[in-house]
Amino acid sequence: MSGKPSRKRPPGSSQQGHGRKQPAAQPNSAALIVFAKAPIEGYVKTRLCPPLAPDEAASLHGSLVLDLLERCQSLQGCDRILAGAPTPEHPFFGAMKTRFKIPIWDQVGDDLGARMAHVFQAALGSPYQSVIIIGTDIPGITVSLISMAFKSLQQHDIVLGPTVDGGYSLIGLRSPIPQLFENIPWSTEKVFSLTQEKANALGLSVKILPMLRDLDTVEDLQAFIKESKDPKKQVFSSRTKNVLQELEKRVAMRQ
Repeated sequence: MSGKPSRKRPPGSSQQGHGRKQPAAQPNSAALIVFAKAPIEGYVKTRLCPPLAPDEAASLHGSLVLDLLERCQSLQGCDRILAGAPTPEHPFFGAMKTRFKIPIWDQVGDDLGARMAHVFQAALGSPYQSVIIIGTDIPGITVSLISMAFKSLQQHDIVLGPTVDGGYSLIGLRSPIPQLFENIPWSTEKVFSLTQEKANALGLSVKILPMLRDLDTVEDLQAFIKESKDPKKQVFSSRTKNVLQELEKRVAMRQ
């Protein structure tokens, strides 16, 4: 795959039946783009190491990616796209493409902001009039929340989903706004507030979604392990619940 994601979509195919052509399906005007890293040891969830070993952190990350993609299968009215790093050619993304029938785009840019700006620039136009980017390490992202975000974009220029650590889990736009991603200290507690300040300075309307917790630190890990044991909580798949509880046992044995 080339470094630049294509905005072109495969043309609708016509089927013949009883001598009549069936009309091609209308393309969706919205796209959900999932930003994901391949579950490579030492590349993902490094702030969880220690207490986790690199292979354990990678296993947890891979399970979270699967959770989100499984959850998003029920979304209606939008295309789903996976933007993969460090390369869309990684075998993990090939497996995701086959399993979820989802196209894989590249992440192009020197930092997270540049990569998001590039994807928005590539995606918005024809046919996509609204695009949302989400990460894969926020278990609280639900189909209803994403649907709310798309609906909010009908009346707002930007939609943002803040996280407990000062970042954001979701950002949606109706047109490319590269200034939103410039001079932001990524992976700090200032990401959300500075992004909101930039939007306000540009005179853009912003819809703020409910705050969520992402899974980046040991504190986050402990919180989600506790949550995985609560039968009233349905955030995780049984697969990820098992991973979290197994990690808890392994860490306890090493202490």
